[in-house]
Amino acid sequence: MNDEKTILIVDDYNDDVVFLKHVMKKAGVVNPVMQVNTGEEAMHYFKGEGVFADRENFPLPSILFIDLKMPSVDGFELLDWLQQQPHLRSMLVIVVTGDWERRGVTRAYRMGAQSFLVKPCNAVDILNLTQTFPGPWMISPPPDPNQDSV
Repeated sequence: MNDEKTILIVDDYNDDVVFLKHVMKKAGVVNPVMQVNTGEEAMHYFKGEGVFADRENFPLPSILFIDLKMPSVDGFELLDWLQQQPHLRSMLVIVVTGDWERRGVTRAYRMGAQSFLVKPCNAVDILNLTQTFPGPWMISPPPDPNQDSV
């Protein structure tokens, strides 16, 4: 099994995924990143079903970013399903959504999310996560601004 600390992003809007990857890179995060577009696809990923059967290519993630608003199986349904999977409880779960609503935040935390970000997040948000939950992140030191780039 792959021992890298993989990040899985579950979001149906590709532009948000691209932006989140960019923000993570800007924050120095070098974890391998996988993505799926729906909560249902995420369940197949976690179960290792179908195209996700090869754990070498689709390792279980250490960090999960979940968009709450998705068609079919939404983020809350995925959180509910994850709570029933004891082998996934050590994973860092971060909810990312475009709408800040107190009720949704409270519900997500109650359902196992450890953190909550409002889109669009920025590099400081990601750096704060890496400091609050240091275990699963792989961080590259930022380039030295005094060093000439080659």
